[in-house]
Amino acid sequence: MSNIKHDLNGLSILVIEDDTASVKSIEGELRDYGANVFTASGAERASEILSKEHISVILVSLMLADEKCLNAVKDYKARYPDTLFYLLAEHNYCLVEPVEESIRQILDDYFRKPLDIERFASIVGASFGRPRSSITALSVIEPLANRTKPYFIFRSYTMRLALSSLPQIAASEQTVLVSGETGTGKELVARAIHMLSPRSNGPFVPINCGAIPESLIESELFGHEKGAFTGAFKSRKGKFEAADNGTLFLDEIGDMPLVLQIRLLRVLEDREVYRIGSDKRIPVSVRVITATHMDLEGAVRNGLFREDLYYRLNVLRIHLPPLRERVDDIPILALHFLERAFDEMRRAQPYPSLSPETVYLLQRHPWNGNVRELRNVMTRVATLLPPDTKHVFPIHVSPHLEGINRAKKSPDIPVSSQGIFIPKGTSLEKAEDMLIQETLKQTGGNRTKAAKLLGISIRTLRRKLPGIPSP
Repeated sequence: MSNIKHDLNGLSILVIEDDTASVKSIEGELRDYGANVFTASGAERASEILSKEHISVILVSLMLADEKCLNAVKDYKARYPDTLFYLLAEHNYCLVEPVEESIRQILDDYFRKPLDIERFASIVGASFGRPRSSITALSVIEPLANRTKPYFIFRSYTMRLALSSLPQIAASEQTVLVSGETGTGKELVARAIHMLSPRSNGPFVPINCGAIPESLIESELFGHEKGAFTGAFKSRKGKFEAADNGTLFLDEIGDMPLVLQIRLLRVLEDREVYRIGSDKRIPVSVRVITATHMDLEGAVRNGLFREDLYYRLNVLRIHLPPLRERVDDIPILALHFLERAFDEMRRAQPYPSLSPETVYLLQRHPWNGNVRELRNVMTRVATLLPPDTKHVFPIHVSPHLEGINRAKKSPDIPVSSQGIFIPKGTSLEKAEDMLIQETLKQTGGNRTKAAKLLGISIRTLRRKLPGIPSP
């Protein structure tokens, strides 16, 4: 037995599940982790155990989470608030929400079937003060991370490696090229470089080269004199002059027209600009930082970007990894964005926490929009979270994630490979009975599961089955 299997040593765990194979598997693996395991196949046996034993963790199959079972859990939690309560749900657990507000208030998290015992032990062990896993440890103290706050929050090795040379780069006067996918935080890098540099008392002037029409970008960069072109009613400084003694950040430099690339190269070499419509030389002391999401080397090969300008800009280089390559940073970033949104909303503390299963969901998401997408998702979650919510569950996050089925639906009804054939002319009552019988066949006669799959209460199912009186 490996050392990691002591996370649950001495903890008493009650598993309420009527799937024999599932119970046997869960019970055996929990015992391997040192837990004392009690099992129950229904509310009556569960209540009996809770009345006699001190239970640390209650794990309830969603199929058995009826009113009687949940009331027993609520009563026990009222007496022992530190007891952890988890629901064990099917594959579409991201769409599961407790039907009652009172249940949501006592629920600690969901786990999906089949239960990942290693993750479960890690999360439960951390909750009881055992060694923390990478999923639940949401804070880190690093000299580089502290120095780059509030611009960056990170703990991953990938991000530490990417930013390891940032202090030295900031101290220099050389041009910097920041590369990375959209949403990775390239402008934040530029601002951090500026604030850590000797030019920090000067202006930081950003401009997005891809957001300004080609006919206007020259005037934006270099300025113009009155009457230089139609609409130039007065003289105007350009961004280079505005950034004098400071930093000019040229975002999406790859979108700059070729004709302007020549002028930019000349300004970088001569340290002086000429406004449109003027022959007057204007000296400028500006540090230039550029950023791009495109492959500039490829653009050079294809004749879309000047090679001489590329090498002039690419003196110092920082490449930001996409969020999917810095998974360890997702929990602390998500928590940061969530709490920032709560602050802006002036929501009363304590703030709801991210459940471990929510963190797991966030870490598995591809995040094509990177940190910007994560920030937007957590802002939406904070805005739409029900009042008095203690934990942010997958149900609160999944509707805002791209690529996840957002339709709240009942679990799929399993059918045999032949399907269910209902002859033409079959009455509605008879068709309903056929569907119920087929569902019972698929669940091995388990009426609780069948009711869940059919989307009806167990009381309604009993009423519809002949020869079984409704309680």
